[in-house]
Amino acid sequence: MKNHRIHHLIRLISGAVALFAACTLSAATVGQPAPAFTLTDIKGTSHNLSDFKGKTVVLEWVNPECPFVIKHYEKSGNIPSTQKAATTDGVVWLQINSAAAGKQGDFAPAQVADWSAKNKVAATAYLRDSDGKVGKAYAAKTTPQLYVINPEGVLVYNGAIDSIRSSDAADITKAENYMTTTLAALKSGKPVVKSTTPPYGCSVKY
Repeated sequence: MKNHRIHHLIRLISGAVALFAACTLSAATVGQPAPAFTLTDIKGTSHNLSDFKGKTVVLEWVNPECPFVIKHYEKSGNIPSTQKAATTDGVVWLQINSAAAGKQGDFAPAQVADWSAKNKVAATAYLRDSDGKVGKAYAAKTTPQLYVINPEGVLVYNGAIDSIRSSDAADITKAENYMTTTLAALKSGKPVVKSTTPPYGCSVKY
């Protein structure tokens, strides 16, 4: 009976170790393959990260009601202009909202469409992650927070949109736009110098 309990305990421990290892392997880590995911956009179209293999992909965690997002959208057009330059150059730009149902920024599709039109959003798609699985897989903490995946599917950047941590739109012209420098480095075949920066903004409303 005692040996049976020991063997059962060993199996439980082995299973826990295996589960931890699987979670560790699937976590978003700069320099490693980006975690796979499938999400649906506001038009009902399903998008799988693997669909974009061979292309540079930007993931942008977004909450339209966050003051820091408002800084980079309504108050300046900074992120939309960055999106436009990137997508015109062939980059896939996916906005992801991981807010739980009823939380701040949990816009219905029609609201998202109106907000996007008002702010001249140039992203490839706006994706909903209501259960937060993708956000947690990427350890997304703030809105905005951005990730860049190279054409080989490797995560090469995780962090802020720029170098000045504030909600003041006047600071944008004084800041380094990390998306611009990261995407320029990838295009020219150079290494990304700042691959990780501290993200700033509102907490993701899981």
